[in-house]
Amino acid sequence: MSQTKLRLTDLNVIVSGQGGDGSLTVINILADVLRTSGLRIYTERDVLSRIKGGITAATLRAYDGERLCIGSHIDLLVAFDLLAVNKHAYRLNDRSVVIYDNSGGELSEDCGVPAGARRIGVPLSRHAVKNFRRDIYKNSISFAVIGRLLGLDDEQMHHSFEKRFARRGAQQLKYNLAALDVGLKLSEEAGLTADAGLYDIVSSDAHPSMQITGNEAVAFGFLVGGGRFFAGYPITPSTDVMEWLDKWLPKYGGVVRQAEDELSAINMAIGAALTGTRTMIATCGPGLSLMQEGIGQLGMGEIPLVVVDAQRGGPSTGMPTKPEQSDINLLVYGGHGDFPRAVLAPGNPQECFELTVAACNIADKYQLPVFMALDQGLSQNLASIDPVALDDVVIDRGKRLDADALAEADVYKRYAFEDDGVSAFAAPGTPGGMSLVTGNEHDEFGLVSTDPTNRVRMLDKRQRKMITMRDDLPRAVHHGIDTADIGFIGVGMCYGVILEAMDILTGQGVHTQYHQMRTLFPMLEETAAFTRRCKSVYVVEYNATAQLAKLIIAQGGDESRINSFLKYDGTPMSADEIVAHVLNAEGIKEVDVA
Repeated sequence: MSQTKLRLTDLNVIVSGQGGDGSLTVINILADVLRTSGLRIYTERDVLSRIKGGITAATLRAYDGERLCIGSHIDLLVAFDLLAVNKHAYRLNDRSVVIYDNSGGELSEDCGVPAGARRIGVPLSRHAVKNFRRDIYKNSISFAVIGRLLGLDDEQMHHSFEKRFARRGAQQLKYNLAALDVGLKLSEEAGLTADAGLYDIVSSDAHPSMQITGNEAVAFGFLVGGGRFFAGYPITPSTDVMEWLDKWLPKYGGVVRQAEDELSAINMAIGAALTGTRTMIATCGPGLSLMQEGIGQLGMGEIPLVVVDAQRGGPSTGMPTKPEQSDINLLVYGGHGDFPRAVLAPGNPQECFELTVAACNIADKYQLPVFMALDQGLSQNLASIDPVALDDVVIDRGKRLDADALAEADVYKRYAFEDDGVSAFAAPGTPGGMSLVTGNEHDEFGLVSTDPTNRVRMLDKRQRKMITMRDDLPRAVHHGIDTADIGFIGVGMCYGVILEAMDILTGQGVHTQYHQMRTLFPMLEETAAFTRRCKSVYVVEYNATAQLAKLIIAQGGDESRINSFLKYDGTPMSADEIVAHVLNAEGIKEVDVA
């Protein structure tokens, strides 16, 4: 029986199975296909801290517009393992479809799938082993079933496989194309003919877009922004920054060094930065903890460095593959003694690129560490963004002295007292530019000094940077209606889910506004002013102790108006969770808009 196909405008898909089944591969190929059809893409991953085994998942949202979060309900669940059905069934509804591997049996009645949901059993594993002697090919077989169900063209699917697997060699391409053909035959047997798809997917001449993660965007921004030395130690979920730069930075005269540990990485970075080379490191909470002594050296030596923190569940090893935003206190207050710093917080991959360039400029111009506060979701989730505007990138190295400028000076004082707190810098080796760098308090020449008067003047000089750099710090972005009584504040991966919650609340007749901070420290007055403008402000964050909310209060926010929405169980927030919390807190009855 024929049915009217829907134009694909919003699709949420989960592919799940045991770790190593290739769920992420399926999602990435599907993302690329749908992106070429003019849809925007966002993906999430739910993986374990192990190489193989345990139920994992990859999730995709394809949307006719921008949606940087997964929807509250799933349209299609693809399960390579029946346990995956049990895990994700609560996210399904009567309009959902479940494709599952029935090689070992059919779904039980108590699997949790809603009664109205469509179930399609396909012996994926059995045919993978029968035809290719390897279970892993079930993911390529499944893609054909997914494609037929969604309405993808068979030729389009073949082209996507050629694009994906050609770089792995002729044999891998041959086997995966053969697996796709097996899947097409199984689709026919399941009643999924070439014209039986649920959606009408029409390729459009949509404007160009990039598919990129936050980690990749940070690395790209560092490269384009003049970065030429990177040091790091592999640690989930920051490692992708180093891997991207290892491929690309040397092509532009840069150097990437994988250190033996985080202490070595920070000290390599300090050495490179001291030469005047624009430098960055990337790590996570445990690594950042180990680096604190070196970060103190950055403060005393007035050494510029960009430090990327891809936050994850802690403390200690915690949950390495799960999202959290519990390093805010460490980023703002970490280290011994008093020294200036900046903490920036992008909300999407586009801002990861732009704010990394800004971080490089701020670090050089004000000679201090600049921290980039990311989180596992922002770091690793794939998203469609507009192509970055490379021509708009401006590189500002701050007060630099060359040989000619030094020749005109009576004497070079590396730490000269200046009204703006920033002393001019001459790269080592510049004639007339010799200086001493020490971890001790020092005078204008860098010579060790414990003189009380000098100590006060020098510390005050460094602290003045906290005032003078404010005009260069990224401002917040405002979303929504600026007269609304209800406001949101949230950073990182909270960005997309807050915007979706705002849309749902608008449908309920509840108007809101969103103050998307992009500088956490030194906090700008605009944030405290926002808390005074709204009657209720919901600070949305991934930690148990309301670290961002308490920071806002400490920096002048109105505590009487601030409410916290916290999540720290290792799973991403859904817009429905935020909506329910706000409606309940505000005493507003939910309206049925179905």
